[in-house]
Amino acid sequence: MQLSDVPKLKHTNSNNFFLLCGPCAIEGEDMALRIAEKVVTITDKLEIPYVFKGSFKKANRSRIDSFTGIGDDKALKILQKVSQTFDIPTVTDIHEASDAAKAAEFVDVLQIPAFLVRQTDLVVAAAKTGKVVNLKKGQFMSPEAMKHAVQKVKDSGSNKAWITDRGTMFGYQDMIVDFRGIPTMKAIAPTVLDVTHSLQQPNQSVGVTGGRPDMIETIARAGVVNGVDGLFIETHFDPANAKSDGANMLHLDNLEQLLANLVAIRKTVNQL
Repeated sequence: MQLSDVPKLKHTNSNNFFLLCGPCAIEGEDMALRIAEKVVTITDKLEIPYVFKGSFKKANRSRIDSFTGIGDDKALKILQKVSQTFDIPTVTDIHEASDAAKAAEFVDVLQIPAFLVRQTDLVVAAAKTGKVVNLKKGQFMSPEAMKHAVQKVKDSGSNKAWITDRGTMFGYQDMIVDFRGIPTMKAIAPTVLDVTHSLQQPNQSVGVTGGRPDMIETIARAGVVNGVDGLFIETHFDPANAKSDGANMLHLDNLEQLLANLVAIRKTVNQL
């Protein structure tokens, strides 16, 4: 897997980490374009390779009355418009095999959710589209076990796979990041650290996932120091009123300083 496998990806010679960043879910066209425009401006300034992230639907909600999306076709077309407007690649997650070919018509990277990464049919369907496949490590899986998910992509005729660590369950209602897993997974495939989902506090009694956004920079810095290839950060201009995962998202106003700090750390690490 090479960064050149991702169409429209810029700044690939900057020796920076690459970034998957955007809202948890596509809530509408205006919000998606507003977030994308801000992140594009920041990443162009800092020379960070950037992929816009947004879920076209949310199939993994705690409660049946939780927001799941604005309609599959509508959301996918918004992702396509983001890509066309800013000339950037996009990524979205899929939840069933039939989603793969459909989403592949609109986005550049297909993401397999952590709790579905062992679903062979889903991984194979994503790989067979020819798109880059972002495999999120299950919260219940060891870093070593991700070699089997990557092998499924390869056995399906593709070598375009990333691994993304989104933390490991710690008890029933917390997540931890085991940074020992980064070199292990990097030996298998390019490795991304999902900073914001790693700070989730799932399984709350009210049926709404909590989070620790105050720890975003702590986890992100540690990831960069330990050599992750990419970072995954969900952001929103109004996290308190976001329709999904607002409790652990980064406020959009805080993104530029965070990324500037991380780029500075990356430059130092590169000199070691």
